[in-house]
Amino acid sequence: MQRVVLDQPYVPVRPHRGRLWPALLSLIVPHVLRKSYGVTRVECIHAERLRDSVRAGHGVVLAPNHCRDEDPLVLGALSQAAGTPFFLIASWHVFKLNRLNAFLLPRAGAFSIYREGTDRGAINTAVEILEKAERPLVIFPEGHISRTNDRLGPLMEGVSLIARTAAKKRAKLVWPGQVVAHPVAIRYVFQGDAEAAASAVLNEIETRLTWPPRRDTPVRDRIGKVGEALLTLKELEYFGRPQPGETGLRLKNLINTVLGPHEDEWAGGKHDGSVNARVKRLRTAILPDLIKGELAEAERARRWRHLADAYLAQQLFHYPPDYLKGDVPPHRLIETVERFEEDLTDKVRVHGEITATITVGEAIGVSAAREARGGDDPLLTEIERQLRAMLGLAAEPEEITGAVNATGGGDGAGSK
Repeated sequence: MQRVVLDQPYVPVRPHRGRLWPALLSLIVPHVLRKSYGVTRVECIHAERLRDSVRAGHGVVLAPNHCRDEDPLVLGALSQAAGTPFFLIASWHVFKLNRLNAFLLPRAGAFSIYREGTDRGAINTAVEILEKAERPLVIFPEGHISRTNDRLGPLMEGVSLIARTAAKKRAKLVWPGQVVAHPVAIRYVFQGDAEAAASAVLNEIETRLTWPPRRDTPVRDRIGKVGEALLTLKELEYFGRPQPGETGLRLKNLINTVLGPHEDEWAGGKHDGSVNARVKRLRTAILPDLIKGELAEAERARRWRHLADAYLAQQLFHYPPDYLKGDVPPHRLIETVERFEEDLTDKVRVHGEITATITVGEAIGVSAAREARGGDDPLLTEIERQLRAMLGLAAEPEEITGAVNATGGGDGAGSK
């Protein structure tokens, strides 16, 4: 399990307001992208839409899809094209990964949000940035890295809460401009031999499963066999035996079996919402006593097991059951074996050259008026519509774990 939740008291990280550090860091971002992620080129489309909003004095929310770890760095190219640095909301844990992150991320414009509770300080900082139109503010509305570029996860309500609150405040001022949201579609293309790269990872995983590497079998079939094996292993762990049925139903049943007992204990029996919302609810309930440090060691270990189960459920959700059906583009092969690699080793290596395209959507004016309760959120609906259109995605079928009703105040960058 990656270190995405911490049993430490939350200490907010606020952004540096200066522009010197963003300018200096922009010089090294291309090198970091090439060396650490294999991203060799980034193209920006319709950056003029963002420039126009900045020149008009608007408070600007940028709402990108979040499919890879390097998304925040890739957005540096858009910052350069738009001629302005960005602020960015990031999950607190990414600042705690190492000292370099703790030093550089705030200077790059990032500030923390505590996903395991309501972080009013971070929300107030975000609202102030938009109210004063200091810089564009990046909020990843999915809240988590999906590692699936052809799938858009449920959008969390944090982006609309922040944008509307800022719009209400800005409407009372004499400054020109309003608050607008720009959906931003990030699309990656793997430039190498996807089957060869995927095969190299599968050789290692098959060996780990005590299988001889099946080099003569088509890569897609090998991925299916590995996926079936890994799913079956988890079913043996939680059910005691492999489960029948098609993959989507098995994933749904496994997620609910993993989360259900913990929701009965920690969430008052509430099982509604998206997987991400359900996991957030559990973390919010389990962590406070862990942070206090007053629990017996056996109880601490038990709660960490519950958090590990929540992490597993979230990772399972990021395996779309139909992702390798039909005419499969090469990047889906890479994404799937990267997900295997991450879940087995907590790391993902560079497997070849990648290029990225950033497309800026049209500005969406954010209403200062109170939205009617109930029904779909119009701002999130329009953000999702534009993102799907720019990414070339069809409407999403019903989520495998039931109704989507993702609430929660925080969205994370570079987060699981």
